[in-house]
Amino acid sequence: QVQLVESGGGLVQTGGSLRLSCAASGGTFSMYAMGWFRQAPGKERDVVAAITRSGYMTYYADSVKGRFTISRDNAKNTVYLQMNSLKPEDTAVYYCAASIQSSYRAILEHECDYWGQGTQVTVSS
Repeated sequence: QVQLVESGGGLVQTGGSLRLSCAASGGTFSMYAMGWFRQAPGKERDVVAAITRSGYMTYYADSVKGRFTISRDNAKNTVYLQMNSLKPEDTAVYYCAASIQSSYRAILEHECDYWGQGTQVTVSS
C-alpha cells in the first residue's frame, strides 16, 4: 500500500509561484509513474501533468504548458510540481497520484492506483 502526502499549497497572487511536493511511502517509488491532477469547485478532476518512472518523459495539459514543471527525485520518494505565472483559473485542489504502469498512459486515463488527499492552491486576482 502506497501513501501519498501532498504539501506546498497555499494562497498566492496572480503571477506568483508555488512548488507542490508529494511524498510517497509504503512502496517502491521508482516503480510508479506519477501525476498531478486538480479539481476546481463544480468541475471535474483533470490531469495537470504526468511523469514516467524514470522521469525521462513528461506530459502537460495545454493549460499549463510553459508554466508548470513536473519532476521527481526517486532517491527522496518525492514528485514535485513547480507552478509559475499562476493565474486565478489555476485555483483548485491539487492531487498527486501513482500508477504502477511504466508509462503515464493510465494516469492520463485517470486509472491510478493511489491518490493523495489533496492540497489547496488559491490564486488571487
